Amino acid sequence: MFGGLGMPELIIILVIILIIFGAGKLPQIGEGMGKAIRNFKNATSEKDSKEPPKIDQDKDKDKKE
Repeated sequence: MFGGLGMPELIIILVIILIIFGAGKLPQIGEGMGKAIRNFKNATSEKDSKEPPKIDQDKDKDKKE
């Protein structure tokens, strides 16, 4: 399923997480992970939109001559 993990392995991992954090903390953990993923996506898309303007090399050569 996910990188060689089948359904039984995923269920075991979820049970261990439930034991460690408890049922009350799981929604908070999920919310935090969701915010982190959303911030990461926003940061990666902002990089594309804030590219510095490209310098046209032909115009620079004309100015030097």
